[in-house]
Amino acid sequence: MPEAARPNQDQAELWNSAAGRNWVEMQDKLDRIFAPIEAAITTAAFPGQGGKVLDIGCGSGATTLAMARLVGEAGRCLGVDISAPLIAAATRRAQAEGVETAGFETADAQTYRFPPAAFDAAISRFGIMFFDDPVAAFANIRAALKPGGKLVFAAWRSPAENPFMTAAARAAAPLLPELRPTDPDAPGQFAFARPERMKTILSGAGWREIHIEPLDAPAELSEPELAAYVDRMGPVGLALQGLDAPRRTEVAKAVRAGFQPFEQDGAVRFDMACWLASARA
Repeated sequence: MPEAARPNQDQAELWNSAAGRNWVEMQDKLDRIFAPIEAAITTAAFPGQGGKVLDIGCGSGATTLAMARLVGEAGRCLGVDISAPLIAAATRRAQAEGVETAGFETADAQTYRFPPAAFDAAISRFGIMFFDDPVAAFANIRAALKPGGKLVFAAWRSPAENPFMTAAARAAAPLLPELRPTDPDAPGQFAFARPERMKTILSGAGWREIHIEPLDAPAELSEPELAAYVDRMGPVGLALQGLDAPRRTEVAKAVRAGFQPFEQDGAVRFDMACWLASARA
């Protein structure tokens, strides 16, 4: 009898391979772009000096470090992520920046045994849309918070509201038929695009005082940064790395043309359309 798949096995394989390594390479650019989102999350979730905070899907650690600085020497912020390459990068970063109140753990937040009622708040910057069983994941996160503890996270709104995020896939689609459309509610970037679904998941996991509001922020990349972004990020970036040289050149040319609507004065500018969600344990 075949062994049952582990929860979130596909995501673990994805983020512990090229996707995780690519994100590490792009961390400086991504952290700069996402800085307004980070600020909104940490401001909304800040539990006060000395607070204990859990950062879900922490990536290379930017939001964990930001919150660790806010809670001060008596506080603590623990970042967890399913990707070992990202956790290694976050750990190096904390050591280099001397942030001793930040810690990191390679862990799946859906199944990891957090100490019960140990945290004052939980946060996430685009790290909560990838669970196989989001109700189980958010119930597990809730159990890690003290009664009344606050959850704050950012998630992407719809693909239609984020044309920059989908430009590469739209441009490459005629040349990469293997990139099939996915179930919009499946684990992935836009899994929380519908606020009604978010509310159903959070309430089903036992959260209360659920509040979801739009969060919009402008972003900018230089043209060289855009080239690096296209080559490494998302399904198209991963697909490009597996193509032979002629086909890679053909697809890259089409994708580059797909970003022309966002180019202004030698830079690439776009808006990020997100949700800022909060709830209480």
